[in-house]
Amino acid sequence: MAEFRAEGRGSSGDDSMIGAELREFGHRWAVLEGFAAYVDWLRSQILEDSPRPDGYVPSTTLWWIQDDDYLGRLAIRHRLTPHLREFGGHIGYDVRPSARRRGHATAMLHAALPVACGLGIESALVTCDPDNVASRRVIEANGGIFEDQRGGKLRFWVPTA
Repeated sequence: MAEFRAEGRGSSGDDSMIGAELREFGHRWAVLEGFAAYVDWLRSQILEDSPRPDGYVPSTTLWWIQDDDYLGRLAIRHRLTPHLREFGGHIGYDVRPSARRRGHATAMLHAALPVACGLGIESALVTCDPDNVASRRVIEANGGIFEDQRGGKLRFWVPTA
């Protein structure tokens, strides 16, 4: 997570899920109880009635691990709000900077699709910035079909089955 913070994630202007989690829990991760509280909170977000910030929906967070190394995480949002339909989509992923450009994001999205299918999502909306060529390739490698560009985001539908 220090690598994400070093690239500016978690700042007050970062409205991503990982940014919010860095601000809320990052100062407590170094102690076992703080990290356990974070994991408990993540696990609770699967449940419909768990407290969460306005605009957030139930989500399943998965970590991408190789041996003992944390390489990244992804979030599968169980449904779309009007905002998520425009900007965030069903699935978001982050690969730590030192693990990028090695195929992890492609494998992560591939692994997330059956989970999304199990949640009843037949086709997952996945978005990326227009200048993020790597992310676009990840989405397209997983069968993403370009729909359009809205609000500064490219929008793709990816079959989950």
